[in-house]
Amino acid sequence: MDTKELLKKVRKIEIKTRRLSDHIFGGEYHSTFKGRGMTFSEVRQYQFGDDVRTIDWNVTARYNEPYIKVFEEERELTMMLMVDVSGSQFFGTQQQFKKEIITEIAATLAFSATQNNDKIGLILFTDGIELFIPPKKGRSHVLRIIRELLEFEPKSKKTDITEALKFLSNVMKKKAIVFILSDFIADDYQQTLKIVGGKHDVTGIRIYDQREEKIPNLGMVHMEDEETGELMLVNTSSKKTRIEYTKYYQDRVHYFKDSFNRSGAGSLSSRVDESYVKKLLGYFKRRG
Repeated sequence: MDTKELLKKVRKIEIKTRRLSDHIFGGEYHSTFKGRGMTFSEVRQYQFGDDVRTIDWNVTARYNEPYIKVFEEERELTMMLMVDVSGSQFFGTQQQFKKEIITEIAATLAFSATQNNDKIGLILFTDGIELFIPPKKGRSHVLRIIRELLEFEPKSKKTDITEALKFLSNVMKKKAIVFILSDFIADDYQQTLKIVGGKHDVTGIRIYDQREEKIPNLGMVHMEDEETGELMLVNTSSKKTRIEYTKYYQDRVHYFKDSFNRSGAGSLSSRVDESYVKKLLGYFKRRG
């Protein structure tokens, strides 16, 4: 992708996702993810209806009339976007690859965080850490994140969610809002997720294609594993083969839901041909 084409794509995603974050997600994001607590702001004269428990008795005694303490939410937070860039993200039988939907969702979340003056960081992972961008604020920083999501070429095609979670724990010492975007066709990450979920506010966003759910009956078909590159001749007319594949896939989905539930983390799933806007809004409202 040349520079001109890349900038055009970045701008297109910015226009679409900023509109969503400005008009839909900004307020929902703010009410869903709270700050670190309340900090003292100022004192002012008592007004009818104010909570008497907030009266500052020292100032009241000095001026011989009631004054109250005013507190405001300590709002600044850090959002970490953990994005799976393994080979399976390039699968898609509809109009878009999973990777493209993940990029749009990540950009929407990043602009929502920017509206609230939060920092945003990025971790791109396969079976190792491909790229780490430390959290920063601002539009130009978000645009850099979008550029990386669009053009980054990973060294590996495999997936290891556990390694990504361990890296997050090492680099993020303070509590962060963490979104993991993947198809979660993986296992053996539940224990590490429990540890990370105890420290951070974690949400798993599973993006999938309807053709991944089961194999259609198409006879003998050549199939390639996107993560290993292995070519296989599969007899899709075999009922046993189709049942075994469906069970394998459903087991991965169940493991995803169970793992996030047990760790106290949030989760949602969105198919590439569904509206991720509705899914995200529904999730934010349930959380809020």
